Amino acid sequence: MADGQITVRAARQGDVGTLKQVLQETFEGTWLPHITQTSARRYVEADIGGRYVEESWPHFTVAEIDGDIAGLIHWRDDFIEAVHIRARHQGQGVGRRLLSQAEQAIRAAGFAQARLETDTFNERAQDVYRALGYVEKDRYPDDEWDSGFTTVLFVKPLP
Repeated sequence: MADGQITVRAARQGDVGTLKQVLQETFEGTWLPHITQTSARRYVEADIGGRYVEESWPHFTVAEIDGDIAGLIHWRDDFIEAVHIRARHQGQGVGRRLLSQAEQAIRAAGFAQARLETDTFNERAQDVYRALGYVEKDRYPDDEWDSGFTTVLFVKPLP
C-alpha cells in the first residue's frame, strides 16, 4: 500500500479493544515462538499486554489503513517504548510512518536522538531500524521475558 493511504492519529478510548488485539497478535506472532512456556503463561495469566494498553493507550499513536488499525507506537521522552504492526499490514510502510511521527515529536520536544530496543532474534525489526537510520549502540541481557534473550539498543540522531 502507498504511504498516502496510511492515516496516523492519536489513539482514542474506543480503540482500546482493537489495540489489545494488536498486542495479542504481535505477541503470538513475534514473541510466543521464542519465549519459554513459563514466560508465555505469565504473560497470558497476568494479562500483561492488556494491562499495558489500558494504562498507556492515551499516549499511543495509531496508524490506520481504510479504517483498520494497522499498528501503534508509544514513546516517552526520547525512548520509543513500543512499536507493534499487525502481520497483515507489515511491509506496507506502517512502521516507517509511525516511527517518522514519533521522531518528529521527539525532536520537537527538544531531544537530539530517538532510542528503541528489540531482541536479537527479531532480525526483521533490526533490519527495519537500520534501514531507517538507527545504529546499534549496546547489547545487554533482556530482563523482561526471562527467556535468555539479548536486547539490542538502537539510537538515531535527530537533526
